[in-house]
Amino acid sequence: MTIAADAKELQDDIVRFRHELHREPEIGLDLPRTQEKVLKALDGLPYEITLGESTTSVTAVLRGGAPGAPADKPAVLLRADMDALPVQERSGVDYTSTIDGAMHACGHDLHTAMLAGAATILAERRDQLAGDVVLMFQPGEEGYDGAGHMIREGVLDAAGRRVDAAYGMHVFSAMEPFGRFCTKPGVIMSASDGLFVTVLGAGGHGSAPFAAKDPVTTAAEMVTALQVMITRQFNMFDPVVLTVGLFQAGTKRNVIPETAHFEATIRTFSEASREKLMTSIPTLLKGIAAAHGLEVDVEYRGEYPLSVTNEDETTTAEKTIHEMFGDSRHIRWATPLSGSEDFSRVMAEVPGTFIGLSAVPQGADPMAAAYNHSPYATFDDGVLADGAALYAELALSRIAALAGTRN
Repeated sequence: MTIAADAKELQDDIVRFRHELHREPEIGLDLPRTQEKVLKALDGLPYEITLGESTTSVTAVLRGGAPGAPADKPAVLLRADMDALPVQERSGVDYTSTIDGAMHACGHDLHTAMLAGAATILAERRDQLAGDVVLMFQPGEEGYDGAGHMIREGVLDAAGRRVDAAYGMHVFSAMEPFGRFCTKPGVIMSASDGLFVTVLGAGGHGSAPFAAKDPVTTAAEMVTALQVMITRQFNMFDPVVLTVGLFQAGTKRNVIPETAHFEATIRTFSEASREKLMTSIPTLLKGIAAAHGLEVDVEYRGEYPLSVTNEDETTTAEKTIHEMFGDSRHIRWATPLSGSEDFSRVMAEVPGTFIGLSAVPQGADPMAAAYNHSPYATFDDGVLADGAALYAELALSRIAALAGTRN
């Protein structure tokens, strides 16, 4: 049987596993129930398992057993993130989250289930592998740098040597029609940084602002000025996206507070823009504060770097998609996404690529569907077998190609 056929045979098992994960979402780096479920899915398969020390990660290594493998055996890494988001689910699915305030709103439950399915397919083809496969089940993608933790603990060298190639996949609940695979060589996703600002004023009575130093109006001016700065200091063809998602100040309408605080997410598509922002933002905000006789504390926190795919590995993935599913199932994005990923850290260390897969419910309008991170986001189980098959085929075919060049 083909890998795709084997994956179809596993579809019901993969779906059940995905639903189990979806019902019990966990957030951050500590995912004990999720780790337990992954270990149960791998139980009985010939993988060498290593658990994370600083996180509840799972690294599983499958040693290839193909005859005539080169002494310098290649290794390929496949990654799935496992964590959920602090979102109250409103999707209405019958396997909805049972954990209050937590939801798999970004589809990581699908990633984990697909990789677990691929683990079974690869184990059954162990005697065809002329190299080793490293499975990276990663916590903490949603702002906790789980990939960084796993890299520091040696996931890229888990096979005993540095992996030759790495592949990640991400499902989407909007944008593209059901079942479409998406790739892009070069920059595929933005860098992500955090801005944390506290304006330090002097409190007083709301009826007499002249006798106080109002941090609220100054902070509000800063929010507006940041948007103006982007349009006037940065090239529109090298985009910068800055969104203030949190603004906190005060306790009562007639009280001028001592401080005002806001936080923003910043997305950039070049290192030049990212470095410029690290200096221009503090300069701007301190200038505004000084003009009003206030002080400001500014923290610009670097988070995830640019996600840059390797052109050769992207071409390899595209060829595999076309061979397995046909030309109509693939599109190459013309522009990157403004989302960010800590798989960027893996691709900065080894050649790799990142593949999008649309899990928009069949028949739904992808442009009207609720997007990832929405409490209404819904991901169609129909993509699970294809995702598992692609994971497995990428490992098998890439190892075969690498081994062929070393014999």
